[in-house]
Amino acid sequence: MPDDPHPVPIERELDLHPFAPGDVVSVVEEYIRAAAEKGLAEVRLVHGRGKGIQRGLVQAALERHPLVEAFWDDTDAHLGATWARLKENREREDG
Repeated sequence: MPDDPHPVPIERELDLHPFAPGDVVSVVEEYIRAAAEKGLAEVRLVHGRGKGIQRGLVQAALERHPLVEAFWDDTDAHLGATWARLKENREREDG
């Protein structure tokens, strides 16, 4: 079935191109949660270049995610990407 969820490996980088535009925000939110649970300190989200709509959605999701400490554009990315630094386990437990 096309609407069945499929597992996404939790690695240091996630390419968002395969996901439907309407799903990107929820994918980013879930990916950040799973990456933090795995203990990753920084992750890279590849959103692509263009008019900046996808970048804006990704960075807005990162800005309000409680597990994200900081994020910034990957200026070396030819595909358009954003780095995110996740909060340390100690900070997550403290609140």
